[in-house]
Amino acid sequence: MTPPGAASEIPPSEPAWELLVPAASAPARARGRALQAALREAVRTGRLAPGTRLPSSRELAADLGVSRGLVTEAYEQLTAEGYLRSDRGAGTWVGGAVRAAHPRARDLAPRPAGARADFLPGTPDLSLFPRAAWAAAQRGVLAELPQQALGYPDPRGLPRLRTALAELLARRRGVVADPERVIVVSGVAQATTLLGFVLHARGVRAIGVEDPGSPEHGALYASAGLDAVALPLDGEGLATGPLKESGVRAVVTTPAHQFPSGIAYSARRRTELLDWARSVDGLVVEDDYDGDFRYDRAPVGALQGLDPERVAYTGSVSKSLAPGLRLGWLLVPAALAEEVVERKRTMDLGNPVVDQALLARFVERGDYDRQLRRCQRAYRERRDTLVSALEEHFPGAEVSGIAAGLHVIAALPGRYGPPEYFLERTAAAGVAVRPLTDYGRTVERADVRLVLGYAHQSPARIRDGVRLMAQALRA
Repeated sequence: MTPPGAASEIPPSEPAWELLVPAASAPARARGRALQAALREAVRTGRLAPGTRLPSSRELAADLGVSRGLVTEAYEQLTAEGYLRSDRGAGTWVGGAVRAAHPRARDLAPRPAGARADFLPGTPDLSLFPRAAWAAAQRGVLAELPQQALGYPDPRGLPRLRTALAELLARRRGVVADPERVIVVSGVAQATTLLGFVLHARGVRAIGVEDPGSPEHGALYASAGLDAVALPLDGEGLATGPLKESGVRAVVTTPAHQFPSGIAYSARRRTELLDWARSVDGLVVEDDYDGDFRYDRAPVGALQGLDPERVAYTGSVSKSLAPGLRLGWLLVPAALAEEVVERKRTMDLGNPVVDQALLARFVERGDYDRQLRRCQRAYRERRDTLVSALEEHFPGAEVSGIAAGLHVIAALPGRYGPPEYFLERTAAAGVAVRPLTDYGRTVERADVRLVLGYAHQSPARIRDGVRLMAQALRA
């Protein structure tokens, strides 16, 4: 008796059974698993529809040239898993629990929009990644890494990497770096989220963020349950008046090279910021954005070096090596260290061991310093090229901010506005640019002020891109 709504039986000669033939030709030891996998896939993809009656084990075995026991075992296994059902006296049928699936792997990684010229900020030149040196370091690590090191790591990171990072950051950025308080993270985003969870657990519900500033800061803290309070900047850094009036006790800053304004916090403003933190028993989170890339002088040391008990310091290799490596660091005050480490442990049980050992070796052998010098030379040349091209094609344009980082702020004379017209014309010409107004609520909207990224383009492409912008406006 056929169950209600069941499809007709499909004899073995029908195309639905063709995909079982390769399974029957598999090596003897793998034939049973291959047959089960082929039947499972036929049900998943809908080639065997729900309600289809399968041939008897004897019939299918004869048609495929395999033993009846092999087919019987496959039927029993898939019945136990829910793909098939067996009705006493009525045979074996495709079950109704499975829905036909059409799997496809989408790539949600951010990609360039295919513009003729791309000045969007925040992207390093990925062609500068030191493939040969990285591959050599990887071979060395795999040869020397003991077997026991491949177990679950210290959630703070490998001691070897934490020691190497502490020495590097103390030497290059002037931080007070105890390896016991260095935590290896998968970039600044994870460091931000970790701190957000710990602050929330302590009763903090709001955190100050720079305005204009990185949009990611607010979104990341929101995921940890914190409200982001936008605080304005002045020419020296975060304005202390609005900070004090806001009532927050934690604030995120980018003092070495503020994103996106391009200023460096003044010595006076650094002192005022730390005085505020001490007065409210608060915390300053220092995102050392672009801290290694200063082109007109030696970089100013990190704020954390002035008061490591009031400043949590974070950075990564995203701009110096590649963002896809997902490697960074977080230095925390002693009062927060235990809670941050415990949250890190429950979040991911630690970062990949081989990658950590690889970065440690890269730093220890001087390869990381060489990579930084290589990037500095390339990015300084590209910044100079962009400034010169703007002077040539947009007379009167003013580039503000210090000579550092991977972007500039360009203010164009009023004749190139209004901003809506400028953005419309450049977009139509295939030039991707981003206005400063995209990064804050307090930005004046009357002028054309652009955040122009240059690190990911060659000097020739930078010159062509600026020329295209100028031509778009003349047209």
